[in-house]
Formats: sequence, structure tokens, C-alpha cells
Amino acid sequence: MIRCLILKRLAIPVVLFSIVLAGCGKGGFSERNAAGKVGVFRYAMEAAPTTFDPGKVQDVDTTDLISNVFEGLVAYGEKNTIETRVADSYSSPDNGKTWIFKLRHGVKFHNGREVTAEDFSWTLDRNCSKELGSPTALNYLGDIEGVEDRANGRTDHIAGVSVVDPYTLKIELDQPRPYFIGKMTYPCAFVLCKEAVKTGSIDKPEQAVGSGPFKIDAYLPQQQVNLSAFKSYYGGAPLIEKIERPIIKDPSTRLIKYKAGELDLLRMDRKDVVGAQSDSKLKAQLDFEQRPAIYYLGVNEQECPQLKDQRVRRAIAMSIDRTRLAKDLLGGMQEAHGLIAPGVMGFRDNYAGLPFNPTGAKASLAEAGFPEGKGFPAIDLVYREGAGDAQICCEAIQQMLKQNLGITVNVRVMEWSGFLAARNENKLQLYFLSWYADYLDPQNFLSFLLAGDAKLNHDGYKNDKFDDLCKKADSILDEKQRLELYSQAEDVAVMDAARIPLYFQRDAVLHSPRVTGIRHNLFGQLPNTTVKVVG
Repeated sequence: MIRCLILKRLAIPVVLFSIVLAGCGKGGFSERNAAGKVGVFRYAMEAAPTTFDPGKVQDVDTTDLISNVFEGLVAYGEKNTIETRVADSYSSPDNGKTWIFKLRHGVKFHNGREVTAEDFSWTLDRNCSKELGSPTALNYLGDIEGVEDRANGRTDHIAGVSVVDPYTLKIELDQPRPYFIGKMTYPCAFVLCKEAVKTGSIDKPEQAVGSGPFKIDAYLPQQQVNLSAFKSYYGGAPLIEKIERPIIKDPSTRLIKYKAGELDLLRMDRKDVVGAQSDSKLKAQLDFEQRPAIYYLGVNEQECPQLKDQRVRRAIAMSIDRTRLAKDLLGGMQEAHGLIAPGVMGFRDNYAGLPFNPTGAKASLAEAGFPEGKGFPAIDLVYREGAGDAQICCEAIQQMLKQNLGITVNVRVMEWSGFLAARNENKLQLYFLSWYADYLDPQNFLSFLLAGDAKLNHDGYKNDKFDDLCKKADSILDEKQRLELYSQAEDVAVMDAARIPLYFQRDAVLHSPRVTGIRHNLFGQLPNTTVKVVG
């Protein structure tokens, strides 16, 4: 999944959401700047939600928002293992090809109707339909028998999904997939309320009727989203009344508002960490949290023909000083030399990858026909607006490529939705981005992203050896054999500089002492059912 700092997939149009204002009453925005409200949890979004539709969401920030509103059959819990949610249990009678999900009784949508297996069947059909054009469904649900036919409009129902009875759903895969249950934690598998969605995308808050612990009260585009507790949530009513998510793109403004008591939680830009550590009050509220995410430099062979040459890509990779980026400029991030993030099965802590080697980089570029960068065209490097860390890194990379290779790089900033759209349409040349694990399996970092036929391969990378290794690993149930094959595949992609790993994500988070009960796992903050906020 794409982290919205940069960012966990078809172009997303800019959607004009309906404005729903609740005035000065419950759920309104008139109180949004008041500090210290009991029972109201306030933390910023770094960009406006890209959608309210679980079938279309691609980025981490929007997923965090809608994961409080919608739920699926299963989810990752506090111990980083998959737990049941709307499902009461699940099993596979044939070693991973067929899956049976038994639903809980009494799970309610926000409109009061009970959730049934038919709702899941309809949701999966809808999210995989050609009409919706989901940018994610094929990636996460494509292992289900018949999804490709549904997505291409050849059928009106997914062959591998069937309703056994109101509380039993059966899903059949094309072949055993050891990572499949992990994919079912992704939002495109969250259950939707058919009568609320009606047709088309979920563009309005009133369409966003889920079965999660909170419901959307109001949305003022580019300003704020308000959620309120769903008292009939099957897991028990949340302990707070409201969640307020002001949209604040500027990191300095977010920090100012946290210091003023207008935010209860803040994920900081790394440039602000030193200042927080020297402030006795803020230091006591600061935590560091490792994430299963990697920041990398995307190299698009389709948009820049020179990047088709492996020697050019390797030259760029070897000219980047990761130590300077991770340790000096970002204050202690973990350098990344491989593609699989910490916390994910198959991560190799001491992996060397392509080292920083300016001499080797120059030789590789010269071998490709561009000695000292002569004849190499100026190239764009793009990052997302409001991402201070990304700007720092991109400007440093710009200098490194000029100094070590003689290449001219133009650093550009783009609005987040526009960035995603351009990336999805394969229109970026170099870009600074992150990949945040959807499930803790190496497949999510390798074949899922870089296989020649992967839907998320937006850079045109193709290596038959890599594809063959991943194809074998993707269907082998023996964990030891799978990991060995994935390690070999990772070696191929890293040495090819299919994408250039920079550093692994470690969030610096400020927590207000007035808030307790926040639950975490490797992925970040879990739905806020146990949060308490005092005055």
C-alpha cells in the first residue's frame, strides 16, 4: 500500500465529494478548533481522502480513515497475526484452494440491517466488476476463480464465490495461495451495504455505510472529516464519541496545532524530531514505531527509454549515499539495501545489495554510452506535496546524481491525487515513494509489484528469471522453500535496480497524555474502539 507521506494502484479521478454539514449541532465543524474536548479524538490527515470507497482506496492515510468505518472477514490484530472480524471462523478443507468463512450472527450495518454472506458475495462482485474499474481489486482478489472474467466483463458473477447459507461464504482459488488470507485483510474485501452504495463509486458520506465501529458524520472537502461512534457495533460501542480528522497538508502547521493542544496525535516529519527531543514536554510524548514499509526511488523504463538499460539503473543506484539520507538527513532511519521490509517474513537484516560506489556508478553509466553524463537527457524526479522528508531526500538525490554521474535532475512536487494518477498511468520518470505492506509476506513486495504481468508494475520492469522464481514461490506451501526462492528473486531485482531501495520506515509519533487506549501493530494504529480521551 502506498504511504500518503509520499505510500500500498488505474488512475483515480479527482472526486468532488458532497459537502455534508451538521451546523452547530452534533457532528458539526463549529467546534473543530476547540482544544481538550472530552471524548473527541483529533488527529490530522496529511492529504484529503482520495476516496470513501473501500473498493478503490490505495493509500495508507485514507485506509486508516475508512478502516474505522468498514470491516472485512479478517484483519491483522495487535500481535501482527490475522484474526477474525465479521467472520467468526475460517478454514480450508483442501489445503489452501477452497476457503470457508463462517460469519458472526448479529453484525449490523450502520443502518441497522444485519450483515450476511450475500453482502460479501455482492461486495466482491461489485468491487471486481468492469463497471467499477477498481485499481486494487484484481491485485488483491485476482487469485479467486473467475475474478479475471468478472473484471473483463465476461461474466456477471465471480465463479469462485458462493453463498452456502446466510452465514457461510465459500471462496475457491485458482490454486493454493499461501498468502491469500493476508490479501483478504485489504479494504477491497470490506463488506459494503448494497442499498446505501446503489451504483457507481462511493463518493458521498451517506453512501459510506459500513459495519465498523464508527460512521462518517460529515465531510468538508479539503478541510475535515468527522466520525461518530456506532453504538451497535458488534464488538462493543467505542469508548469515545467522535473522531475529528482535520486535513492539514503542511507538516509545520500540524506540529504547531499539536503543540497548541488542537491535535491529540501526530506523526512527525523527521526534520522535526531533533527539536522535539530537546523539548522536555514533547520528548516525554514521543515514541518511535517501526513499520513494514520501504522508501524507494521508482525508475520508470516506459517513460524514460534510457532507464531500460540495466547499466543506467545500476549507476543511479550506486550513486546514492543511503547513509547520508537515512542517518544524516533523516536522523536515524534504517538504510534499505533490499526490497523486503523489516517485520515481513523473508527480511534479511544484513543484506548488502548494491553498495554506494560512485566510481562503479560512473563506469556503469559510461559503459551504457553516457560518460560523465554526456548525452543523458535531463530527467524529472517527483514527490508528493506537503512531504517535507520527501523533499529533503529528493533534493539530496538531485545533488548526488549531478555530482557522481553528471546527470541533471529536475525535482518536481505534485498534489497527492495527481501524483497517484500519474503513477498509475506510468507517466512518472523518477519518483520518490514508499511501499507499505498490506500483508506480512514477501510476495507483497516482490511478485505483487515487480512481476512482468503484475498490475502494480508501473515501471515496465521485466526479467524472466525473476518471474520464474516468483511464480514457483507464489504457489509453494512449504515456507522454507518459498523463502529461499523469494530471496533469489529479491537478489535478481536488486541487482537489476528494478527499483532503488533507500530506507525503511520508522515513524516518530507524538501522543497527547490526554489520550489512552490506542492500539497498535506493525501496520500502525488499529481502529479506535478502545481509545479514551479525557479533558
